[in-house]
Amino acid sequence: MGPFNRFSLSRDMGIDLGTANTLVYVSGKGIVLQEPSVVAIDQDKNNPLAVGEDAKKMLGRTPGNVTALRPLRDGVIADFDTAELMLKHFITRVSEGRLVPPRIVIGIPSGVTGVERRAVMEAAAQAGAREVYLIDEPVAAAIGAGLPVADPTGNMIIDIGGGTTEVAVLSLQGTVLSESVRVAGDELSDAISQYMKKVHNLVIGERTAEEVKIRIGSAYPSDNDDQGMEVRGLHLLSGLPRTVTVKEGEIRESMSEPLSVIVEAVKRTLERTPPELAADIIDRGIMLAGGGALLKGLDTLISHETGIVVHVAADPLSCVVLGTGRVLENFKELERVFSSRSRSI
Repeated sequence: MGPFNRFSLSRDMGIDLGTANTLVYVSGKGIVLQEPSVVAIDQDKNNPLAVGEDAKKMLGRTPGNVTALRPLRDGVIADFDTAELMLKHFITRVSEGRLVPPRIVIGIPSGVTGVERRAVMEAAAQAGAREVYLIDEPVAAAIGAGLPVADPTGNMIIDIGGGTTEVAVLSLQGTVLSESVRVAGDELSDAISQYMKKVHNLVIGERTAEEVKIRIGSAYPSDNDDQGMEVRGLHLLSGLPRTVTVKEGEIRESMSEPLSVIVEAVKRTLERTPPELAADIIDRGIMLAGGGALLKGLDTLISHETGIVVHVAADPLSCVVLGTGRVLENFKELERVFSSRSRSI
């Protein structure tokens, strides 16, 4: 079999390996998988019970011999074996029995260390990749959001995921400057959990805090500040299940600290931006991507604090994986965007 035929059996993949969700893009098909980055493991037999959505349903609800865990924390691999197992599961699911290992492009936070980069590449290689290329998430998100990253103009993107917030200024297919802070969606949910415990003496789980954030979470005052939601949890004083009603205004107040960290990172990046690129950013505005972009009023808050118009990407959750996909489809033109690469074969 000739080399062309051999590699035509392979489907190249772009992967957004996120703290909260993993998305997979297959060349020629588009986004084929979007699942939570969660694995449930049977401790007695040391094998996986569920991966993705099925495993997420088990978070906080497992018996003693089953552990549901997230192998990534703050955008990096915290549990190597589980991350490799999860990647292998997702790659096998979308490979459709193809014989040749795929070339894989993976989006990772720009602030990770060399050791953390190698861990991602190693996990992908062990999961069956032929070649592994890493691309910084803000670059991938900008490409996925449709920003003209190849032009000699300044583009600013804020990518707020589950574990990290990436702020970057891009021009000519490269990162002019960037900042990565390990404060993002998870910290917003944690802030809600801490508030419920401190103010209402109510202990709530990770999933409940996330649900509160999605339903009534906001970053900027609005007319709906009195909108309420019933939250169920365990009352600290009585030790019994209890329901408490919380308002949108108090949930916004509970998230003010992590939100201010994100805003300060944006301001610091703008302060360091060269004047010509800063002028471009004032003209074009700032692009907001990632799951955190869906938080109500976040674009208004950043715009209010910086004085620059902020746009939310058309599909913020998929920006990074769409960016990895566009790089795959235009590999030769966009080859300079990679931050690291390895060839397994």
